[in-house]
Amino acid sequence: MLKEIKILSDHGKQYVPDLRNQPVSALFRGRPVITADITAAEARKAAALCPAGAIDSSSGAVDLGRCAFCCECALAMPEVYRFTNDYRISATRREDLIIKPGQSEPLRIDESAVRKEVRRLFRRSLKLRQVSAGGDNSCEMELSAAGNVNFDMGRYGIEFVASPRHADGIVITGPVSENMSAALEICYEATPAPRLIILVGTDAISGGLFAGSPAIKRDFIESQHIDLYVPGNPAHPLTFINGVMDLTGRK
Repeated sequence: MLKEIKILSDHGKQYVPDLRNQPVSALFRGRPVITADITAAEARKAAALCPAGAIDSSSGAVDLGRCAFCCECALAMPEVYRFTNDYRISATRREDLIIKPGQSEPLRIDESAVRKEVRRLFRRSLKLRQVSAGGDNSCEMELSAAGNVNFDMGRYGIEFVASPRHADGIVITGPVSENMSAALEICYEATPAPRLIILVGTDAISGGLFAGSPAIKRDFIESQHIDLYVPGNPAHPLTFINGVMDLTGRK
C-alpha cells in the first residue's frame, strides 16, 4: 500500500480533471471562423484550394463533415479563414456542421434533435461497439485514447465493449467500404434497441477523400437516423467525449 501511495504522490493526477474546459494547444485545428465580408472571388479561390471539396464555391462556407482540417485555406488566405482550437464541434444534425461566413458562436448540439429515450436510458451509462468500416486507424486510435488514463471517459460510464449484443449503440469510423457494408449492418442489427449511431471522423460522415469511389458503399448510413456527428480528421478524444456527453445530457 505504501508503494502505491508513493507512486501516486510522485506522479500526481494523470487524468484530465475537467473534460469540458480542458485547454488544448493553440496549434490544434478545430472550429473554423470565416470573415463575414468574404468576396465571391475569395470563395472560389478557397474552394479550388480545398482537396476535400469542403468549401462552397459561392458562399465560402466550410462543411466540417467533409473538411480534412488541412488548413490550406487558412494558410493561403489568413485574413479570410482561421481555425480556432475549439474542439467542441459535434452536432446532432448534419446541416449544423456547415460553418457559414460571419458565424462566430460556438457549435453546440441541437437539443430538439435528440431522441427522448437517449436521455432517459443512457444519461448515466453508455456502452458502445466501435466498427472500423474501412478506416485508416487514425480515428480508431483517438477513440482508444478517449478511454486511457488521461481522458478516462469511463468515469462517466462511457465505454467501448467487445460485442454489439452488450452495446447501446455503434460508433462508425471509416468511409464504409463495400466489403464492410454487410458486416456493419449485421453489427447494427445485433445491437439491442433503442440503439444509437455515432459517426466519427470525416470519412464516416461524408466519405471524405474517398467519396464517390466505387469501393465505397454507404447505403446503410444514408438509410439510418444518425444520432451524433463527430467531425475531425481524425476526431480528437475531447471532441468525441464532449459530443457524447452533450448527446446524453451529462453535466
